[in-house]
Amino acid sequence: MAKRDYYETLGVAKQATPDEIKKAYRDLAKKHHPDKGGNAEKFKEVAEAYEILSDPDKRTQYDHFGHIGPNQNFDFDLKDFTRARRDFEEFGFGSFEDIVDMFFGEGVRTGQRRAQRRSRSQPGEDLEYRLRISLEDAAMGTRMTMRVPRYVSCPQCKGNGAEPGSKSVPCPQCHGSGEVRYSRQTMLGNFVNIRTCERCNGSGETLENPCRKCRGSGRMKDESTITINVPAGVDTGSRLRIKSEGNAGLAGGPQGDLYIITEIKPHDLFKRQGDDIYLELPIKFTQAALGAKLKVPTLSGEESLNIPVGTQSGQQFRLAGKGIAHLQGFGRGDQYVIIRIQTPTRLTRKQEELLRQLDAEL
Repeated sequence: MAKRDYYETLGVAKQATPDEIKKAYRDLAKKHHPDKGGNAEKFKEVAEAYEILSDPDKRTQYDHFGHIGPNQNFDFDLKDFTRARRDFEEFGFGSFEDIVDMFFGEGVRTGQRRAQRRSRSQPGEDLEYRLRISLEDAAMGTRMTMRVPRYVSCPQCKGNGAEPGSKSVPCPQCHGSGEVRYSRQTMLGNFVNIRTCERCNGSGETLENPCRKCRGSGRMKDESTITINVPAGVDTGSRLRIKSEGNAGLAGGPQGDLYIITEIKPHDLFKRQGDDIYLELPIKFTQAALGAKLKVPTLSGEESLNIPVGTQSGQQFRLAGKGIAHLQGFGRGDQYVIIRIQTPTRLTRKQEELLRQLDAEL
């Protein structure tokens, strides 16, 4: 048979003071004392309830665990265990494995954490946006602007969520505690579930007169122009953090951060590998055979390149320091020029005759 709730036995509220508990006990003890014709069982229940609720440590333990304390023994069969598990989970306490945490201390620590009132203000969320830039901008760095949709601080209440001159009042739902308690008697005793008050978000306070413009949140939707300094050396997937440029916080909370993810556009001439770039340079077979001095495009303008006599197709030439700047450190990568010898597809009769003469000489 399940025991009656100790607070109910003494006829007091769960928030009763020690003096109120003591007075209720004295009145009921006189009423049910066996020497005065009272009910012995009732007297025993009253005495047991007072023994627990008059001791601060025992009372705290009872509030958390009910009649079945963490150090007490209990005896029930598998059928009882299954029914208790079902009651525990259907009541919304999470998985039944949480019972183990409650009995071995984690439940007490969780209760202590929940008892700490939260601030009404909350930090703003971080934001993340993608930014497409050219290979030249990635190599040299750039400064650019972009439009960012986000929450900004309410101009009317300056972010605190209240009308001018208004003040905070105790939350009517949790009476200022910041938490709401739910209890249920099960096979394991009286379980108490403590949840954060949804109305005040655990702060214990609500606004007397919320701001009419932002409805008490302290922030509004807007689109802002943000200046972004893109450092030299970024690549596709690089993550740039811009501090305090995310969403404004709730009720005056700190602003979140803005994260920019860079994406490098494909280039018509160059291919990137790490901090090096590669360029395929088409040349005439006569230039490859006889050698030549050519102008080669780079990310910073044209550079001279000497093609030696007898250059082969696929041969590479290195232009030191003409690649991408190193993002983490000093210096730059290199540019590699890959030679591609072009074979003419249409020849005049004279050109064909000259080639035949050359072929006969080789």
